[in-house]
Amino acid sequence: MAKKKIGLLFGGCSGEHEVSIISARAIASALNQEDNTSKYEILPVYIDKYGSWRPGDIAQQVLTSGEALQLSSNDTTSVAQSTSNQESSSLVKGFSHLTQASQNQKISEIDVWFPVLHGPNGEDGTVQGLLKLMQVPFVGSGVLGSALGMDKIAMKNAFAQAGLPQVKYAAVTRSQIWSNPCVFPKLCDEIEAIVDYPCFVKPANLGSSVGITKVRSRSELETALDNAASYDRRIIVEAGVTARELECAVLGNDNPKASVVGEISFNSDFYDYETKYTEGLAQLQIPALIPDNIALEIQEMSLKAFTTIDAAGLARVDFFYVEETQEVFINEINTFPGFTSTSMYPMLWAAKGVSFPQLVDRLIELALERHQESQKEIE
Repeated sequence: MAKKKIGLLFGGCSGEHEVSIISARAIASALNQEDNTSKYEILPVYIDKYGSWRPGDIAQQVLTSGEALQLSSNDTTSVAQSTSNQESSSLVKGFSHLTQASQNQKISEIDVWFPVLHGPNGEDGTVQGLLKLMQVPFVGSGVLGSALGMDKIAMKNAFAQAGLPQVKYAAVTRSQIWSNPCVFPKLCDEIEAIVDYPCFVKPANLGSSVGITKVRSRSELETALDNAASYDRRIIVEAGVTARELECAVLGNDNPKASVVGEISFNSDFYDYETKYTEGLAQLQIPALIPDNIALEIQEMSLKAFTTIDAAGLARVDFFYVEETQEVFINEINTFPGFTSTSMYPMLWAAKGVSFPQLVDRLIELALERHQESQKEIE
């Protein structure tokens, strides 16, 4: 049987570019292990930090070295001059580069795309839209699930409609924050009326805890709002709770399954970027040492969150567990979580007896299943 060609798409225009490379290297390794060796052939496609799609030798070089492509000043200048909108130009360049590459790189023969992209311009529905237009199978959620999973405000509104318990939150926009000195104090008054201190101010559309600030006073709130507005035009303010942080992995399409529940513990003020990606600063406990009924509740809520946003393939759902009151609050869903051998998502499935190579194989099967269903709809 001929090997299926897997288009391993990684890199991207986001602050999680380097994390994407690490995840892609782990997935490439899994595709070359166990039964996968005889089933799949990898065709790497690298998206550099400026949106250019680079298949072939350059992609393989980045995948092998684990180092992002270093562009010269001439490269960055030409890219900057050619685009006024990075997000939309990336899609246009994607079509252009893929069209050119298909003539000599067999890109057009790819059977399944595996978009290993974290954060904006990759996990938010933009690339999924491109792949959808190309009418090709791809791993993970589609446009709707990806977009809802990325935008924390839209996500929380969807969860609220589904009746999933959450901490109190307030949504604001950059235009409100940067309006004028008369309006801003009133905005802070409204936020304080909804969300007490301490609270967290977050850009709505960034991953990996980028731009997040914990605040305990009015002056800190004002500074944090201004900071978050520099990252995103949509900002969310969430109430802080003293709770344990638990996570559950979901795998499947229309009939998804939930993994065991894991716990993240750390000594920092919150799970910020440094804590998340510095070895030794966070500890994982799998399975989490929690009552069986709490674990079951989290698993059921994870599946409900997954179907609520119309996710597909994979997702990791994060929760707050207030031990004193036995309350569980859903925090967020991540439609393409970190995917290294030491990341929470694959480790949760490993605890259920699903090895890393088996997990990657199953995700490819799910992508093909979803694509076949969508083709029937077209017919």
